[in-house]
Amino acid sequence: MEQLNQLYREWSGQELFDVEPLTAAGSNRMYVRYTDHQGQSVIGVVGTSVEENQAFIVLTLHFASLGLPVPRLLATSNDERRYLLSDLGTRSLFDAIGDGRRKGGDYSPAEVELLERTLRLLPHVQVEGAKELDWSKCYPKPSFDRESIMFDFNYFKYCFLKPLDVDFHESRLEADFNRMADRLLSFPAETFMYRDFQSRNIMLDAAGNPWLIDYQGGRRGPCYYDLASFLWQASARFSPALRQHLINIYYEELGKLTQLPPVAEFVQNLHLFVAFRTLQVLGAYGFRGLYERKQHFIDSIPPALDNLSQLLAAGVFQPYPHLEGTLHGIVCQQGTGKLDSEESQVTVPEEETPADTSTLTVTVCSFSFKKGIPADESGNGGGYVFDCRATHNPGRYEPFKQLTGLNQPVIDFLEQDGEILTFLHSVYPLAEHHVQRFIRRGFTHLMISFGCTGGQHRSVYCAQHLAEHLHRKYNVKVHLIHREQGVEQLLLPLSTFHLPPSAP
Repeated sequence: MEQLNQLYREWSGQELFDVEPLTAAGSNRMYVRYTDHQGQSVIGVVGTSVEENQAFIVLTLHFASLGLPVPRLLATSNDERRYLLSDLGTRSLFDAIGDGRRKGGDYSPAEVELLERTLRLLPHVQVEGAKELDWSKCYPKPSFDRESIMFDFNYFKYCFLKPLDVDFHESRLEADFNRMADRLLSFPAETFMYRDFQSRNIMLDAAGNPWLIDYQGGRRGPCYYDLASFLWQASARFSPALRQHLINIYYEELGKLTQLPPVAEFVQNLHLFVAFRTLQVLGAYGFRGLYERKQHFIDSIPPALDNLSQLLAAGVFQPYPHLEGTLHGIVCQQGTGKLDSEESQVTVPEEETPADTSTLTVTVCSFSFKKGIPADESGNGGGYVFDCRATHNPGRYEPFKQLTGLNQPVIDFLEQDGEILTFLHSVYPLAEHHVQRFIRRGFTHLMISFGCTGGQHRSVYCAQHLAEHLHRKYNVKVHLIHREQGVEQLLLPLSTFHLPPSAP
């Protein structure tokens, strides 16, 4: 932080006056607003991944040179870990259309106009932004490819289908995934794919003009992907009529910049990317919601399944018969309680989870095999020791060597690679079964350890996620130890806290 402050001093020629930390919204980057005596403000950023910072810097300079609405890059540190940007204010498109979103998609004319402006901007970002762009600077991939597609399909399979016990034939489903991937890769991919084009990443100026942020994950890809991401975002609840209107706005603007297929064919192609994007987000909601039980993601599952139902009714999945039948099985589970927001989690029979589970303490530890397996200080012995070394190691790559499995760049690397998710998919049921049995038998201690080469990346990620999962799901005391970092955390059951009664 002090190095960022020094960068501001050097750029502005002034001492600090008002420094306001900003919420990072899940990003690994740290944001600060610097305001001087005259009320002029700039944004300071600290990013731990140099390659990601470089992608943002290159894209910002490139887009600015084309006259696209992006923040101005004011200063950059020599090591490219810190930089200053012009301040685009505090009003995002997400905030500006909040009334319509809260009304279930009943958007006012003023809100629709903001959406129209945004959809008219997108084609310019995609087509003009791709001109003479050095794709090799894109992070973490230069293009939309089969590897990234298959990762998203497997994310959906392992983190959504399997936790719900949906019946499917593994090889037939894989064959449909490959056929769908072939089709997705058959479209022209010479445009800039924003990758995360959504209302939170659009800032609005005083006149309501949209400005772009958080495009550092962009790459070469088909134009359909970003439109699908924006218009079928589950929480937006756009009506079919509004979606079609916004598609027409986008299609008209894109047609000024490049040659397009007839509108009916364009919409058919778009629906394929909507289908892919829907499976992708269900995989994310499955991991964050069904496994980690984060309420925001649990609440997002029903509207995403509504989108899925509409796609099935439209016949989008017909070329992929086994996948289509599997998806019908998911939709049929709606209303049974298994997919309701209150129940959307990987569950165990109710009678196996007593109301008071505070007598059990679960110790979860990450460690390096080079320094030996941790001793069980309770004296009980037993428990589990899981070896993470068969999964892809972020520590082999320079950007991650100084980070741990608690840092967002490492988390993103592991989750995008996917091997760690498959590994945890096998670990969770074993750990859950043991916890359930220990609770029923009145045992007081269980130890679970994760080891890897250095005890820094993979084992830390696994220990952190399992500890939080068991604490949320079973309301047990969890003693979390990242041994090689000297970090300990005690997660106490809710019954430990004596909360005041709710206000009438």
